[in-house]
Amino acid sequence: MPGIVSASQCRQTAESIAAVQEPSGAIPWSETGHTDPWDHVECAMALTAAGLIEPARHAFDWCREQQRPDGSWPIQLRSGVVEDANSDSNFCAYIAVGVWHHVLITGDRAFATAMWPTVRSAIDFVLELQLEGGEIAWARGPSGPVPEALLTGSASVFHSIRCALALANYVDEPQPEWEVALGRLGHAICAHPWAFTPKPHHSMDWYYPVLGGALRGHAAVARIAERWSDFVVDGLGIRCVDDRPWVTGAETCELVLALDAMGTRRTALELFAAMQHLREADGSYWTGLVFTDGKRWPVERTTWTGAAVILAADALSRTTPGSGIFRGTDLPRGLEGDYDCECVSSPTDR
Repeated sequence: MPGIVSASQCRQTAESIAAVQEPSGAIPWSETGHTDPWDHVECAMALTAAGLIEPARHAFDWCREQQRPDGSWPIQLRSGVVEDANSDSNFCAYIAVGVWHHVLITGDRAFATAMWPTVRSAIDFVLELQLEGGEIAWARGPSGPVPEALLTGSASVFHSIRCALALANYVDEPQPEWEVALGRLGHAICAHPWAFTPKPHHSMDWYYPVLGGALRGHAAVARIAERWSDFVVDGLGIRCVDDRPWVTGAETCELVLALDAMGTRRTALELFAAMQHLREADGSYWTGLVFTDGKRWPVERTTWTGAAVILAADALSRTTPGSGIFRGTDLPRGLEGDYDCECVSSPTDR
């Protein structure tokens, strides 16, 4: 993105991510941080987009090797030791996004075939957690599914299932039951917001139905406009939560991706430029800034923040064949006859 982040700067950011990759292939939050499956996959996607294919493949090998027999991964590991053995449905589903993104960029059919069993097992596990109304229980522990659904997680799972269906078609193993499940999930997100535990203070609950692709068109525009002033801080980015003076880089870049998917490119560019104050000289990114006192908080530079920057830069610049993955380019939508989320993107800008 000329004038904001150059190709060489994106490469530098990717190298800062690869620098903390463990010998196992795991990509922790930071040099002393833990690893979770979702952010690990997001980092692998950034490495792929930046052309660091070998460390990206190593990261996907880790996913395949660490997957449990039921198709899940533990929520949190540190240096290979499990710290939280429970399963997060969104964390487990996201492997489908990472694998499909890698296939789009590399065109590697052998990789798709090798990773397909991992993706299939993960999505089957996640859909076992689908509740009666179509929403996805956010976690499963030793006693079974947690009977609670979160909008952010379910919206992300919606996108993951779409990517999984694209991969299934690519390897010629269609999954019609996933299409039905996707339709039920989309209906829940669009028509039954009360099915999800309210998290109104969190910006992710605001934009994730758009980022995940369930909302498009006028519905998406109205949702983003409704709480724009609650979360957006001009010249800095967006708040993680609406009641704290704290802007965060990853959430800002995710909103950039959502705006790009809506067709509001000019505003997306402005926000992307605004968050660059979090960039460090080595290409890494601080997690956030408390703007009332100018302090970085937490005092850490996170791999997943850098990853979000790379993916946003790719989406805005249309550089790689995977740059449209959050716009939903050519992704299946499943059986959506019983819900209407205005799936045609709007070209209007703010």
